[in-house]
Amino acid sequence: MLLNITAAYTDLYQLTMAQVYFKTKPDGRAVFDYYYRSNPFDGGYAIFAGLEDVLNIFETLKFSPSDISYLETHGFEKEFLDYLRDFRFRGTIISSKEGDVVFPNRPILQVEANIIEAQIIETLLLNILNFQTLIATKANRIRHSAKNEILLDMGLRRAHATGGYYASRAAAIGGFDSTSNVKAAEDYNIPSSGTMAHSFIQSYEDELQAFRDFAKYRPKNCVFLIDTYNTLRIGLPNAITVAKEMESRGEQLLGVRLDSGDLAYLSKRARKILDDANLGYVKIVASNQLDEYVIKSLKEQGAPIDIFGVGTNLVTGNPDASLGGVYKLSEFNGEPRIKLSENIIKVSLPSKKQVYRMIDESGMFYGADAVAVFTEENVTEMVHPFDSRKSLDLGRFEHEPLLEKVMENGKKLMPPRTVTEIAAYSKSRLEKLPEEYKRFQNPHIYKIGLSAKLKQERDALVQKHKF
Repeated sequence: MLLNITAAYTDLYQLTMAQVYFKTKPDGRAVFDYYYRSNPFDGGYAIFAGLEDVLNIFETLKFSPSDISYLETHGFEKEFLDYLRDFRFRGTIISSKEGDVVFPNRPILQVEANIIEAQIIETLLLNILNFQTLIATKANRIRHSAKNEILLDMGLRRAHATGGYYASRAAAIGGFDSTSNVKAAEDYNIPSSGTMAHSFIQSYEDELQAFRDFAKYRPKNCVFLIDTYNTLRIGLPNAITVAKEMESRGEQLLGVRLDSGDLAYLSKRARKILDDANLGYVKIVASNQLDEYVIKSLKEQGAPIDIFGVGTNLVTGNPDASLGGVYKLSEFNGEPRIKLSENIIKVSLPSKKQVYRMIDESGMFYGADAVAVFTEENVTEMVHPFDSRKSLDLGRFEHEPLLEKVMENGKKLMPPRTVTEIAAYSKSRLEKLPEEYKRFQNPHIYKIGLSAKLKQERDALVQKHKF
């Protein structure tokens, strides 16, 4: 991991609550649900990402000596600080598979642990899962627009500090082919790629010589940035000159990059000029404030762009900037718990749960996930969470359980998966999601329902705690 993350990577109130738990209910057993309430980007789905990082961190999570010294200054009791010196996460986690397609208001992950441990890890879990899920979803929307063209993540310089490291991982899960981020590429085994900056060309008196030197010392995967002075009158002719020189040496120019101007017009003109020069193999790379909507427009205009370099809008999750994932207590010492709200969508679901995805006769996702009490074995009907008049007979569907145990006693149970493997799994899952859920405008709403038993349990708790 890029950061040396310790258990102090949390909010102070987690520790103030933990000290009270330590004094009053040190052996309390809790179940917490992780989920989010609305899809990012007004879309129809999200891509779950960040799980492998969370599990890796939890396996070795502890407070450092300097953490304990710092906490002493906040007035924590010595007994509690002694407990924190030996703190380890020894809980159990059941979770959706990383890379799966997920939807609002159903558990994506559940933590079952000592109440102190479960509380202390909350901030870290939300920090990583919310961010990576947001970026993976943004990346997949961009992939949906780009179709089969190559996507390059080049957003590190515009990212929120070291968030760019995890953004590159999430982008790969969401469908990007490579990253300019060298450290993330090294650590996560993501293909790395890059071109050149305007400053490289500006450092020369002559653009042609800049291209010649770059091609001489970087003949493989060589891409020229052609808009420093004038794209069609200067940059592209110089690129063609050097491309011909490379051919004479048995080399090939990989591509030319457009980073400003009317990308549709310039790419069409550049493609024709390159083809007329018998350089049909030279690819056209485009960058500059791209997102899923700009790329969709470029594709609809027939822009012959082979590679899209996406930066700011990808790694910042623009325009949403954050995913509203939450972590809510659903069970304590075997008893169901609920959080009420005047906003009905914020009423939480009690108890330990399982989620079943309905698969239709063609093997596609039908468009419904049923949330049930964990011990239920046969869910024949799901009801609307807030409107009992709406229900769905589940008898004709295959029921796929989505939550599996991935950690027990603080140790990972599953062999690690590479980012490439997670991305391939995510792609296979998305292929089962009908197109109406993937459209950008007014996507179809994926149904989330409750088993009759879970709804009955929730409604009873609502009545119990009503004033």
